[in-house]
Amino acid sequence: MQDFDIAEVCVTNELWSEEGFESLLGQRVTVFCAVYIYTGKLVGVNDNCIKLTDAAIVYETGELTNNCWKDVQPLPHDWYVQKSMIESFGILK
Repeated sequence: MQDFDIAEVCVTNELWSEEGFESLLGQRVTVFCAVYIYTGKLVGVNDNCIKLTDAAIVYETGELTNNCWKDVQPLPHDWYVQKSMIESFGILK
């Protein structure tokens, strides 16, 4: 059995609490989901979903190092994405 320092574990948990969706509020994010890719300004987070404004759905990415998507279609209103469908997320373009 491996020994560990409980203080070290608590510090690690505190660091993680400052990351994730909450740390990206107000920024343009890209969300890779089970079926689609969404992008937009992250303006809301709760236990079940995130809310994007100026949202779009990405149908074809092109090279991820390019500044623009190859095929992206704007959504007509704010958009909610169910957190259980999200595979990964971050700031990309």
